Amino acid sequence: MRYASARLVLQAAILVSLFTSIAQSQTTTAAPAPQGSLTTTQVNWPQFHFTFNGTRRNPYETVLNAQTVPGLKVKWTYTMGAYSVSSPAIVNGVVYVGSNDGYVHAFNASTGAKLWKYKTGSYINYSSPAVANGIVYIGSWDDNVYALNASTGAKIWSFKTGNYIDSSPAVVNGIVYIGSADSNLYALNAKTGAKIWSFSGSPGPVNSSPTVVNGVVYSTSGYNLYALNATTGAKLWSFTAGGVVDDSPTVANGVVFFGSDDFYVHAIAASNGTELWRFQTNGYLYSTPAVAKGIVYIGSNTFDTPESGTLWALNAQTGTEIWHYGTASGETSSPAVANGVVYIGSDGYGVSALKASTGSLLWTYQTGNYVDGSPSVVNGRVFVAAEDHKIYSFGL
Repeated sequence: MRYASARLVLQAAILVSLFTSIAQSQTTTAAPAPQGSLTTTQVNWPQFHFTFNGTRRNPYETVLNAQTVPGLKVKWTYTMGAYSVSSPAIVNGVVYVGSNDGYVHAFNASTGAKLWKYKTGSYINYSSPAVANGIVYIGSWDDNVYALNASTGAKIWSFKTGNYIDSSPAVVNGIVYIGSADSNLYALNAKTGAKIWSFSGSPGPVNSSPTVVNGVVYSTSGYNLYALNATTGAKLWSFTAGGVVDDSPTVANGVVFFGSDDFYVHAIAASNGTELWRFQTNGYLYSTPAVAKGIVYIGSNTFDTPESGTLWALNAQTGTEIWHYGTASGETSSPAVANGVVYIGSDGYGVSALKASTGSLLWTYQTGNYVDGSPSVVNGRVFVAAEDHKIYSFGL
């Protein structure tokens, strides 16, 4: 697969070189509905993890469930200038997404009408937008972090790092946390872009998207998971896995979950870095875990010929397998969970919905190319970008 191969090259280079509450979020998850919104109560998906401290679970979804999801159909699509593996943010009735055409795009969430687009200096790959206090934050392969006016797309500031950015920002308490391929995790002033601190751990890119919980930033680089003081950047602890960590950590109930190229899903105590359990899958883990109601959901990829993937559901306390769902294509997309349904993209040119408790397939849709980006589920809609250059909105 094109992007997995690029990652493997980066991994080889590395080998050679050797709960804050949701109410504290700067962009509130629930907001009054503007005129013409999708539902009576507007719900936002403002950042990659759902919120800065989220678990890729939307606990407020009421329209889509295991009974209604089979009726999903395309509500609108928009064809961008290139493929997209960025995951959409949805805030106050607007969808924001990056694309390899180099643009940040903004659409009306209900109709798909283009509102604005902003051109960066290179393509936007895996970096997904974060929206807080009327500002859109995103990284580009021109090495810059951008802050854009969410209403107009006008640039407010940019910050130059030392290499490309695939990390998705987390924004909390006036600080933007984002990684760069220059081996640094940065903390930037959200209003001005001024650097507050940076942390360099393992050699190699920081492609993961940080999560911030109880004043601690969790991020990965190389073989390592790091816990850093969110104010100062001081290292609190680190944990070394048996392979490169290219997904992003998810924190739930005092446990950090992540996958690695050692084929294991790891569960680490958030307080001190002690490993609580590990579960061996059948492949590489680029998919960021989602956690909902005591279950960890994560995808794996074998990169065999033919390529195959698996979506796993594991007991969050013990690591015991609850169910798995095998596919004839890789799973690089990160799952999203809402109202008893798990949504995930696939290298088999599609997006699927499964019952969260059993793994039974409820719905699937074939796109025109890979879906390595991750779905966002809000207000009775599923939003996802694909490598056929399109962003999709599905609804009933």
